Amino acid sequence: MKKFIAIFIYGIFLPLIMAFTTIKRTKRVETIKIETQPIAEIKNNLEIKVEEIEFKGHKAFLNDIGFRESGNRYDIVNKFGYMGKYQFGKSTLKGLGFKVTQDEFLNSPYIQEKAMQALLEHNHKKLKKQIQKYCGQTINGVHITESGVLAAAHLAGAGNVRKFFRKGYGFKDGFGTKMTTYMEQFSGYYLDL
Repeated sequence: MKKFIAIFIYGIFLPLIMAFTTIKRTKRVETIKIETQPIAEIKNNLEIKVEEIEFKGHKAFLNDIGFRESGNRYDIVNKFGYMGKYQFGKSTLKGLGFKVTQDEFLNSPYIQEKAMQALLEHNHKKLKKQIQKYCGQTINGVHITESGVLAAAHLAGAGNVRKFFRKGYGFKDGFGTKMTTYMEQFSGYYLDL
């Protein structure tokens, strides 16, 4: 009888236990293999994802806002007297230190581009606290980004943008264009400031 029990334990019961133990170990190894990836695969996946992101930089911002303002025409004046590619008013130019006549301004893409860069830097300085505080948030249904805030300031002025953040004030220009439209349309650009 002892031989029978020994044969039963060593011949049938022990291999059965070892089989379950092997299966358990195999599952652990399989789980580890599924959860990990070689670094090369992770790197390749990241590279693909980065390439799929549409990059909208400073030049694209200037091109897009210029197109919205004037169709990218440097020589245009609207019915309110705003001039050039970015539709500058005389008082804004004067405030930025540009002492040029209307003809000089309209005939110089260089001056217009310099004026736009100066305005962006000026508004960035004036709205730095609001940009830092609200970027990435949704305020009054508008996703806030630095480029969106600066585009809104181009349309409405820095003071009206601050009013928007304090009171929800919604400025409209003479054509009825809402400041928040610029915040949305020009959201997500990476500016060189």
